[in-house]
Amino acid sequence: MIDHIGIASTDFERSRAFYTQTLAPLGYALLMEVTAGQTGAGAHAGFGIAPKPEFWITEGPAMQTRVHVAFRAQSRAQVDAFYRAAIAAGARGNGAPGLRSHYHPHYYGAFVLDPDGHNIEAVCHDPA
Repeated sequence: MIDHIGIASTDFERSRAFYTQTLAPLGYALLMEVTAGQTGAGAHAGFGIAPKPEFWITEGPAMQTRVHVAFRAQSRAQVDAFYRAAIAAGARGNGAPGLRSHYHPHYYGAFVLDPDGHNIEAVCHDPA
């Protein structure tokens, strides 16, 4: 059900170092970094067990309640349907369905902001 989750960090470098050290005893490592230029927002660092990050920190202002949750989809058509259903239910678009190849070549996701402003995503990792 849950594909990955992310939180904001007011001091990205400090948080990246903190989670790198803190998660190591659990077998988790820093697996991926995405620059602000690639995302159009803050830098991101993804942690997990290879090959896929499941916990992300994002450079940006701390928000008391806003989080990022990505739900796993079985197909790109499901991602598209998720986006349409969320918009129809009152969500605000935060990234229309499409490839996000800066994560990996087959990353197909869609992002919406729920009524409380949480960044909710559906993602499919499979080729078309």
